[in-house]
Amino acid sequence: MTSLSTSCLTGPVLRLPSLLSPQNPNQRSLLSLTRNPDRIRGNRIVCKNLSVCPKASLRGNLEVAGLPTSVPVRVAHELLLAGHHYLDVRTPEEFSAGHPSGAVNIPYLYRVGSGMSKNPEFVKEVSSHFRKHDEIIVGCQLGKRSMMAATDLVAAGFTGITDMAGGYATWTQNGLPTEL
Repeated sequence: MTSLSTSCLTGPVLRLPSLLSPQNPNQRSLLSLTRNPDRIRGNRIVCKNLSVCPKASLRGNLEVAGLPTSVPVRVAHELLLAGHHYLDVRTPEEFSAGHPSGAVNIPYLYRVGSGMSKNPEFVKEVSSHFRKHDEIIVGCQLGKRSMMAATDLVAAGFTGITDMAGGYATWTQNGLPTEL
């Protein structure tokens, strides 16, 4: 697997997993993440600032601020194909109705009566399945729980966390692969 380095004038060079290769049809969609790079040299993309280069901030700017990066479902799917793990934070009932292939289910919230209650062992359970530096896509049903869970994981020291915007509902609307 090749990797992509992103160098920004406001931050360090970061190495990101990538599907970039001359033979790969997904190259354009991954490159579109960088939105207007100043230069592309080999496997390096040089951007003027992090606000126009969201991939550059995966492990840099946003996580320092305590907020994980959020990507669309199609990009999340490409990252999974590149070797990222998928953490589904929905309830076991939601998970058993369908989920992305290979997903690990660790609920962030449990149904309690007519409401929801936070899983007090969430970070501990995630730590038992993943290492702190693993590249993990966090998804839920619509995108709210996954962002809360991803934020908690970043605060707990996980460095490869990416939130999937739109959740499983958008995943299925886009016809991406699922399993029961």
